[in-house]
Amino acid sequence: MNNKKSKPLLTSPKGRNLYAHLPLRGQPSVVFGRIGVGFLFLFLLPFWKGGGWASAQVIDQVIAVVGGNPVLLSELEAKVVQQKMDSTSKRVVDRCFILEELLFQKLLLAQAIKDSVEVTDEQVQDELERRLRYYISQFGSVQAFETFYGKSVEKFREEFKEELRDVLLVQKMQAKITEGVTVSPSEIKAFFDAIPKDSIPLISAEIEVGHIVRNPKVNPELKKYAKEKIESIRKEVLAGTKSFATAAILYSMDPGSAPKGGLYLNIQRGTFVPEFDAVAFKMKEKEISEVFETDYGYHFLMVESKRGEELDVRHILIIPQPSPDDLNKAKSFLDSIADLIRKDSISVTEAASRFSDDEETKHNGGLIVNPTTGTTKFEMDQLSQIDPTLNLTIAGLKTGEPSASSTTQTRDGKPAFHVLYVKSRTEPHRANLKDDYQRIQEEALAEKKEKAVTKWIKKRITTNFIHVSDEYKNCKFESKWIQ
Repeated sequence: MNNKKSKPLLTSPKGRNLYAHLPLRGQPSVVFGRIGVGFLFLFLLPFWKGGGWASAQVIDQVIAVVGGNPVLLSELEAKVVQQKMDSTSKRVVDRCFILEELLFQKLLLAQAIKDSVEVTDEQVQDELERRLRYYISQFGSVQAFETFYGKSVEKFREEFKEELRDVLLVQKMQAKITEGVTVSPSEIKAFFDAIPKDSIPLISAEIEVGHIVRNPKVNPELKKYAKEKIESIRKEVLAGTKSFATAAILYSMDPGSAPKGGLYLNIQRGTFVPEFDAVAFKMKEKEISEVFETDYGYHFLMVESKRGEELDVRHILIIPQPSPDDLNKAKSFLDSIADLIRKDSISVTEAASRFSDDEETKHNGGLIVNPTTGTTKFEMDQLSQIDPTLNLTIAGLKTGEPSASSTTQTRDGKPAFHVLYVKSRTEPHRANLKDDYQRIQEEALAEKKEKAVTKWIKKRITTNFIHVSDEYKNCKFESKWIQ
């Protein structure tokens, strides 16, 4: 089953992702380091309102107020703990710095309320469920999650729904401040020219790689055979000849669940593909479904147990297998496309757009995206982490030259073929506008947004009630939170 990955939200101009979409590690600025990512404000549900570890360490109290929104000591302590746990952070824990981030959050919330920024109940519920799924996946099970925090998932939903509403309001307000902020080519050049020559960073060797993918088309007879096979397995289970678990171990082609008798625990909506959810969540306990089809193949399932909107499910998967002839046809097709590219009869980007079966890359010239950075550029060791065979396949290729077709796998583990090409290579070098324009543009834009936020804070501080407790009045804040 393929889980969808979510992209991170906008990083604030102050270089900090105040409320990350999910608790994933942020990517620091790797080019200039002038702004830096700093401390990531990750929305960790148990830390709010004095929950989790924070409440066990402190007696809660209000340490600041912004526009009627209190900053709790427990919030500050939770963020301190969080930063200490962040192994990617090299910043010394600065309580004043963290407090200023919290003050900024509360100012955003106060202004969102003033500006009547709205978040729907559906948006809150969808986000809450998605975040809970992430947290539970990190613990491995609902039981482990509930044991660690000493409360049920339902209790979490009840306690943190309104907290999450505030989080989403802050996100929308934060985006509103910098919407429309852009940088012109002259501003980008001025930004780069202002960097001291001895501070221009060294950029590692990088490469951009694209591919054109062809999935073998399984002939109808083999698809029919796969469906007939799973129907016969289902009849054995219904007749009691074999238990569901035994049949899954013997026949299922899902490597993630077959050794466990087809079992998946603690399944929530959105964990698997929609077709799977549509069947699973309408069934009763111990009921066996009809055979149904997804992009993975043919399935049938049984719900072991239901706990509200959470299920334990067993399923059996049979994947229609391409024949040798199907595989040869896919390979021959790609070889012919590669020949057309070599003869300049078609560009590699047009070939990817017209003929590639990879929906994630075909409209981007086939370029493979680096999951670490979100860009199409890879350092060589990063490329090998995606697929150890890639470096070997592209070795010796000239820029724009297609490789011979070779085997690969689709995201769901099915066999496929692809032709690779190299769009660009760069040697280790000092950053420059020609080779690193996009990076420099991003840094220049971040700096301009930072200035917009600083200006916004300066203005809004004067129009909102702000009080900071005496013990924090010696903090050297960037903005004038203490009048």
